[in-house]
Amino acid sequence: MARRRDPTVVDGALDSLLTRRVAATASTWLAAARSAASDRANVVEAFALATRRLGKTTLALTGEETTALAAVGITWPIGGWGVDELGRVTLLSAASHALNAEAFQALVAECYASGDNRERQAVLKAVPLLPAPERFLEIAVDACRTSIQPIFEAIACENPYPARYFPELNFNQMVLKTVFIGVALERIVDLDTRLAPDLARMGADYASERRAAGRPVPSDLSRITKGVLA
Repeated sequence: MARRRDPTVVDGALDSLLTRRVAATASTWLAAARSAASDRANVVEAFALATRRLGKTTLALTGEETTALAAVGITWPIGGWGVDELGRVTLLSAASHALNAEAFQALVAECYASGDNRERQAVLKAVPLLPAPERFLEIAVDACRTSIQPIFEAIACENPYPARYFPELNFNQMVLKTVFIGVALERIVDLDTRLAPDLARMGADYASERRAAGRPVPSDLSRITKGVLA
């Protein structure tokens, strides 16, 4: 079961990461945007402006920062996020406290549906940190159908959401797509907790098809076919 996180402590930890990496003017802008999070239109506008205001520098966390995040319940890798993505995550978190549940769910859906690729990636990276994350299942599953690899990876890789909330069929399909497009299975958070016979059979069938076509079988496929492949 997922560890329950104190949202105030998590917000503080994420904000601390951001303020170390952006100019004071950018930090002030984001703080003002979060303080106005009760206005949905303001949130949508700030969400779209985040890249221009904060930049796209990769977080590249230190060991000390990774340890501090783990202490507040963020145990999956976020060092590959951009500062704009982190800013958007903190903005959605602020809105989750300022809006009622229905308005907030509609806001997240709007940010995802109307956003560019980078904005959509931020929504997907945010969902495991938002209140009642299971309500965003439709958005997360939809992201697995995209042909845009960075969007797919935003939900499938370095993200605990699928292992925690995806139904078995959706999870299995996501794992197989990861194999199809050549993404390492080790990037799927908590994959081992969701291993099941149907997934093993799907992996074994894929391996058989590859062999029959004279193509190599991905070396990490054995992670999901244990006990099925001879």
